[in-house]
Amino acid sequence: MMPNDIEFASFIMPEDNPGWIIDPARPVTARAQRWRAGEIGRAPHAHPRGQLLWAEEGILRVHSCGAHWLAPTSHAVWIPGNITHEVVMETDVSACFIYIDPSVTNLRGGHCEVLYMTPLMRQLLLRFRALGPTGNRERLSRLSGVIIDELAVLPTAPLSLPAGSDPRLARVTNRLLERPDDRANLEELARFAGAGARTLERLFKRETGLSFSEWRNRLRLMEAVNHLSHGKSSVEIAGLLGYRSASAFVAAFGRCFGVPPQSYLKVGSAEDG
Repeated sequence: MMPNDIEFASFIMPEDNPGWIIDPARPVTARAQRWRAGEIGRAPHAHPRGQLLWAEEGILRVHSCGAHWLAPTSHAVWIPGNITHEVVMETDVSACFIYIDPSVTNLRGGHCEVLYMTPLMRQLLLRFRALGPTGNRERLSRLSGVIIDELAVLPTAPLSLPAGSDPRLARVTNRLLERPDDRANLEELARFAGAGARTLERLFKRETGLSFSEWRNRLRLMEAVNHLSHGKSSVEIAGLLGYRSASAFVAAFGRCFGVPPQSYLKVGSAEDG
């Protein structure tokens, strides 16, 4: 049976948030809201429903499970139910959040992911928002099923950054997160952290699964996506993030994302690349 109703709600109090609604008859709930740059969507929290966070305009950053997840308008972040998370607005944001009831099983894995927003999914969410709570119920019922089907197959994107918990590692990652253009090498950062260079390298591998150079490259590329969303050129981004040249940046970006930087945020470019 397809669901016979969809709730489109605005956030008022936690118990009224659609993320807390448990109702298999309404497997999809949603809310839309605008935020200003720097605002926090909500202090760290969790809710039973899984959540897809998509900014129609602007850039979101999600903190969850010791990692950072960046989502410009070309992407969304999937957070399974009961996973503690915090959403920070990197820019002014107009967002539509979709919530999936726990009764919808085997939708995706049990971990957070950054997902490419296909043109189809964009249009589904925009139509979902436009219909609102007074829309035709049969139409909403059919639309909810297509949203769930499309969500299950959205491709993942490498826009996550594990942080780790060791205090020495945290000093380094926090410093680099605040200044992605920091050019300090491993030895300098190890002295800053109060650890040896080999110890710091081992901490990166053990707690993030990445070497120090891999972690810093991932950070820079995530910030590059942020800068691309603001219309900056490859030359500007290379200078801002400490690459030796624009060609070095373009090559690193292509190895990670499979497309040139200036193509990345175009609708459908990720799927076509």
